[in-house]
Amino acid sequence: MGKTRNRWLIAASAIGIHLCIGSVYAWSVYTKPLTDQLGWELEETQFTFSLAVFILGFSAAFLGHFLEKRGPKISGVLAAVFFGIGILGSGVAVILESVVALYLFYGLFGGIGLGLGYIAPVSTLIKWFPDKPGLATGLAVMGFGFAALISSPVIVYLISRVGIANTFFITGSFYFVIMLLSSLYLALPPEVSAKKDLSEANKSNSQMVEMSAGEAVKTRRFWFLWSMFFINICCGIAIISAASPMVQEYTGMTAVAAATMVGVMGLFNGAGRIGWASLSDRIGRPAVFVAFFFIQIVAFLLLPNITNELLFQALIFLILSCYGGGFATMPAFIKDLFGTRHLGIIFGYVLTAWAAAGMVGPLFAAWTRSVTSSYNGTLYFFAGLLAVAVLLSILMKRELKSVKGEKVTALKKKEEPVL
Repeated sequence: MGKTRNRWLIAASAIGIHLCIGSVYAWSVYTKPLTDQLGWELEETQFTFSLAVFILGFSAAFLGHFLEKRGPKISGVLAAVFFGIGILGSGVAVILESVVALYLFYGLFGGIGLGLGYIAPVSTLIKWFPDKPGLATGLAVMGFGFAALISSPVIVYLISRVGIANTFFITGSFYFVIMLLSSLYLALPPEVSAKKDLSEANKSNSQMVEMSAGEAVKTRRFWFLWSMFFINICCGIAIISAASPMVQEYTGMTAVAAATMVGVMGLFNGAGRIGWASLSDRIGRPAVFVAFFFIQIVAFLLLPNITNELLFQALIFLILSCYGGGFATMPAFIKDLFGTRHLGIIFGYVLTAWAAAGMVGPLFAAWTRSVTSSYNGTLYFFAGLLAVAVLLSILMKRELKSVKGEKVTALKKKEEPVL
């Protein structure tokens, strides 16, 4: 079966899965209907999203071993089951008017489906495109970034027509079918083809070194990578959580126009994923991270002083493109540093940074806004945090030189004659 697979159809399958699980970014369209209909507090409904992202990160870390052992097809099918139960069960929670049931289904079950559904396509696709790892991962996670742009208007329409519970039932069924069909096509590349592609890729990328997950987490480069990822997500997700009230506060934009801006943010989130990841194949992963950290520093420092609506939105969109770019570039970065043998497991470990940042970023932004009655402190603090990320990126360049040296040493040992 492996020989009949087309790697571009593998990419299409990966995008299909990510378009479904990426609907989590459209959660905000549920919050007002839930608070209006069921009388739940805003904090209760928003916590559902934070819980799902938190579980995503840690389920990805713990299920990475399952992915490597059982393969992408079974992992994808399991992700479809968990995510489908999560969304369908959320409809039951609405009927029962139980916020605890919502946490159980959307937060826990949905979160597990998110975690496994995120890493299975990415770790598979990067093995099919060893010659273009940045493009491969960009294609996979592009769907996750674009998902909110597609699903938000659909969910709003369905809620107005059939109600919240039935919207969960309809979308949950749709997500399950699409994820299941996409997962059934997922497969690892044929062994011979994979070795051929990897050998060709290694000719142009002597930096690649194979390392187990246990070995990887003991290195400085892993924790540099984790910290860079955490900072990028922390800053970006804080903007996502507060974009609408922030733009209204600084520019006087109407709530309707701000809502439109939030939808367009999904477009830049998705475009940044494919754009930055593809660029990383040309100029290298560390250079890309340095670039978008510097861009974000400038953007965060400028935002508190901008009152023009178009310029303010342009800076927000720029930040979102860098936020998405971090997700897309990270798996290829892991491949450069640690190889592909345990990529799914190591990627799962790195995604715990997403779980942590998903909690820290929005909560910090909300806390500083309530304490200071302004977003200025939040924006300036994140600019300082991004300066730390630039330093980490520079240190990572040195680590890559070290990796290259390890590869050269290993090749020399292989070529030495046995006496």
